[in-house]
Amino acid sequence: MSEPHPNQFALLRQRRFAPFFWTQFAGAANDNLFKFAFTVMVTYQLSVSWMPPAMAGLVIGALFILPFLLFSATAGQLTDKYEKTRIIRFVKNLEVAIMLVAAAGFVAGSAAVLLGCVFLMGLHSTLFGPVKFAYLPQALSERELTGGNGMVEMGTFVAILLGNVAGGLLVALPGIGHPSVAVACVLLALAGRVVAQFIPSAPATDPGLTVNWNPVSETWRNLKLAHGNPVVFRSLLGISWMWFFGAVFLSQFPSFAKEVLHGNEQVASLLLVVFSVGIGIGSLLCEVLSRRHVEIGLVPLGAIGMSVFAIDLYFASSALPPADGLTLAAFIAQPAHWRVMADLLLLSLFAGLYSVPMYALIQMRSQPTHRARIIAANNILNALFMIASSVLAGALLSAGFTVPQIFLFTGIANAVVAFYIFLLVPEYLLRFVAWVLSRCIYRFKVRGDEHIPTTGAAILACNHVSFVDAVLLMAASPRPIYFVMDHRIFRIPVLGGLFRLAKAIPIAPQKDDPATYEAAFERAAQVLRGGDLLAIFPEGGITRDGQLQPFKGGIMKIIERARADGVEAPVVPMALTNLWGSYFSRIEQGGAMVRPFRRGIWNRVGLNVGSPVAAHAVQPPLLRERVQALLAA
Repeated sequence: MSEPHPNQFALLRQRRFAPFFWTQFAGAANDNLFKFAFTVMVTYQLSVSWMPPAMAGLVIGALFILPFLLFSATAGQLTDKYEKTRIIRFVKNLEVAIMLVAAAGFVAGSAAVLLGCVFLMGLHSTLFGPVKFAYLPQALSERELTGGNGMVEMGTFVAILLGNVAGGLLVALPGIGHPSVAVACVLLALAGRVVAQFIPSAPATDPGLTVNWNPVSETWRNLKLAHGNPVVFRSLLGISWMWFFGAVFLSQFPSFAKEVLHGNEQVASLLLVVFSVGIGIGSLLCEVLSRRHVEIGLVPLGAIGMSVFAIDLYFASSALPPADGLTLAAFIAQPAHWRVMADLLLLSLFAGLYSVPMYALIQMRSQPTHRARIIAANNILNALFMIASSVLAGALLSAGFTVPQIFLFTGIANAVVAFYIFLLVPEYLLRFVAWVLSRCIYRFKVRGDEHIPTTGAAILACNHVSFVDAVLLMAASPRPIYFVMDHRIFRIPVLGGLFRLAKAIPIAPQKDDPATYEAAFERAAQVLRGGDLLAIFPEGGITRDGQLQPFKGGIMKIIERARADGVEAPVVPMALTNLWGSYFSRIEQGGAMVRPFRRGIWNRVGLNVGSPVAAHAVQPPLLRERVQALLAA
């Protein structure tokens, strides 16, 4: 694995990412150029008796999605079984063949041939879907995964936008529209195939897998496989909900532009442009806001923004001045429309913040041998949720709902669904609290975070300065942490509930509560046996004078129990700096959490992480020296 680069754009200069990115970009652009040009052709230019113009978009969309339901499970198996670059090149060869047939269909004006190619392009995208997301974790480090996913998400929506625009413009060229589309589709397919040749090898993760060709039983098995990891499965549902949410808006743009905004076709195109730009900006912001880690704390932030601006879009579009057939310039000239555009931009921006960390989490937490099949399960769920969104939107329109009312309904439903998901997976909510604390209340800087293991069991040993030390450690780690904490902290309102959600382990002095004391060590041993991170504060309590206290011997008992279970868990020393005297710490003249602004706002605090100490070398005095050195660094 290469060294991480300064930002996500630097990946475009790396062979391990750039050819893959442009292959994906060309494929997404071609999908949409082809589909939109065909839709325009059968809507405005051809008279097809068996497919009325009003049904053209629906039929084409349904045919394109159908392969995702039928073949995603098979595609996931093939991606896990075979070398991924081989799969990518096969898929791009298939795209060239399909586009040659489609070119003949455009030149001949054959709707039947082009409908067959829609299905085949859906198959092409179905085969590419699992390899697209399974390739990234093999090519990128954990610190690059969020940025890489953000780039792919941004590139996909830009490609969708450019493909739609190009398809609409080319097919409308007088006299040469159909041949122009045919040439463009073939050239894009060839370009994608050429670039794919430069993608480096990505070895198979489960070469011994026996492929089950029955799509029904394998689809069910994939869903059960995904369900086996609750965090991953609920993240799959979260992503599928985002596609449901987005599909509602995208499907209603034409009627929203015409009936509500009183604009022409150019205004409908503007809505698509604004939506795509918003998704792209949100996707790219993820790396900046996550400090180059997989930060699922952004997911609740994204969900909040999606609901707020979807609901505001209803109010912004409910009191627009009457008009008729506004051109693009006339539409933009009216300030009342700016709020609509801002709502749409911010709604989609927050959708980008919502989706990218979820994709990265699934890639990081899925077992590598099953990763592509998990992604395939996600594609199946995405297709089902998009179909459900079309059915629901149609039902609401039939029931007399206006388009703005559908947006309002979707915004409220998003808030309910998001709240339910965060109750099922408290890690999202906990990471959000940690993200807010470390970015909005404190200016939190982490040094040496590369020493926090990305896999395997380890013990994190940190000084104890405040009541929010655990929350700040959560913000610094890309992985969940289980904390051993003084049982009295669970009595503190709000914070106590937060630590219970985090499944923190309460510990009490042995002489006061022997049962709680023993249960804490047994639970700590279970955490390490499970290959997870365990954090302790070896001082045994929050400092009362800001100085590092002697380390107690409990850590040795944890290490000995782990070694008895065959787990050699290294100990990572950590030091929280400049936190003493802040609102959540004690002070010499009084208790904690009094005088909220006693040190102003947005204080600079830090966490210094040292290199791990092997389990056999750990002694409390030595560990204290390491933490003391980190405090002075």
